[in-house]
Amino acid sequence: MRQILCFGDSNTWGLSPETQDRFPWGVRWTSLLQEKVKWEEIRILEEGLCGRTTVFEDPYRENRNGLKSLPVILETHYPIDGVVLMLGTNDCKAFYKTNAYQIAKGLERCIDVLLKDVPAERILIVAPLHLGELVWKPEYDPKFDKSSVETSKQLYAEYQKITEKKNIRLLAASDYAKPSEIDQEHLNEEGHKALADAIFQSLREMGIL
Repeated sequence: MRQILCFGDSNTWGLSPETQDRFPWGVRWTSLLQEKVKWEEIRILEEGLCGRTTVFEDPYRENRNGLKSLPVILETHYPIDGVVLMLGTNDCKAFYKTNAYQIAKGLERCIDVLLKDVPAERILIVAPLHLGELVWKPEYDPKFDKSSVETSKQLYAEYQKITEKKNIRLLAASDYAKPSEIDQEHLNEEGHKALADAIFQSLREMGIL
């Protein structure tokens, strides 16, 4: 059985913008991806974690540094036949005081870890959603600020520089979905379906599915 690792943050975990709980199986994009493939041949490994970053340490929650957890996850699920990695949203939080270039450099470090176990042609990087224009307001998520929104919009261009250098496929989640108006940050049910469709098509084109 082939295994595809889906490594990301709350939008990979499947956080519902309405309830703040996890979307059930059959709604979150990772489960929809599993249902699109043959169960007996391919296993989708759901490894999303709320608050996960590329390389930054969350001052309020432990174990959110993706670079540190990735080697353990790769070893846990060995062997890995393909990877979908979507990170960067949490890196835009104001207290990290970072920019799109620095976030992309963090992503590159995660990619370098992946390349020790997985060939470049079997890795799909997904540039995350653009944050909603009002996400920084108190009623949404004040861990972000106005500049966070602009940084999220700049991630794709910076990620493209990294993925072109590494000969890795890149997909923009913002081409297929927008954050829910409820929280300005997370995918709603329609967004999960659209992203699952886009990722499925990319993985088929890459020959992983």
